[in-house]
Amino acid sequence: MNDHDSNPGRLRRHELLDEMGLSPQWRLRDTANHLASSLTPQAISASDPPTPAERLVAASEEPSQNQRLQRIARLDWLELAQDTAGCQACGLCQQRRQAVLGVGDTAADWLFIGEGPGAEEDARGEPFVGQAGKLLDAMLQAIGLRRGEDVYIANAVKCRPPKNRTPEIAEIVACHPYLQRQIALLQPRLIVLLGRVAAQALLGEVDTLASLRGRTFSHRTPTGEIPMLVSYHPAYLLRNLTDKAKAWQDLCRARELMREARNGL
Repeated sequence: MNDHDSNPGRLRRHELLDEMGLSPQWRLRDTANHLASSLTPQAISASDPPTPAERLVAASEEPSQNQRLQRIARLDWLELAQDTAGCQACGLCQQRRQAVLGVGDTAADWLFIGEGPGAEEDARGEPFVGQAGKLLDAMLQAIGLRRGEDVYIANAVKCRPPKNRTPEIAEIVACHPYLQRQIALLQPRLIVLLGRVAAQALLGEVDTLASLRGRTFSHRTPTGEIPMLVSYHPAYLLRNLTDKAKAWQDLCRARELMREARNGL
């Protein structure tokens, strides 16, 4: 998208940046020297507590969990939605109105993953609505994207945590097979992880978000590797306006990674 977009129904680029709280002078610096990095297993002593990634692996190795993983791994989109709606794998099912699987183009190149449903998402059955959703829509439009068009939006956790608290590791683990199946069905070219919970779900990282930004990770699939990057959750940006400039840098970098993915670089 450029500043002279002829579509009157879409905001112009400088207007989108204003909506995001960014002045027009923000531009991404040269990213040619960013080296792709991937996670490698790190040896830990027996006395160290298990990391989120290790708990995900341990859970998948339990016989009952392994059967659940195999069953979910065979579901199509309709079956996945039905299975998620009836899921009772963790305590979040007790207070939810409905499970929120995701929304968007099921053949999308772009996959954005957030934390979990809030009150409004729980009521409407769609992720990223309300003020955080409006900001995400503005962020998407700023790089020429639109919700539902070549974009799929999901959350690490499919049911609303009570009082919108941060999802617990056990809840992330319970929803992990659904998220993995969504990725397998989508086969996106790029995954953008919005916030620390989304990063934990796919990276198992416990570092700060600042330490994850600017790096390229890989999600392995049977058909290849999907690049991933980490940025801020829109709800966080609404509370921390000064970090919107960093989020804009992340978006520009995501656009470059997508360009490389489509060109086979």
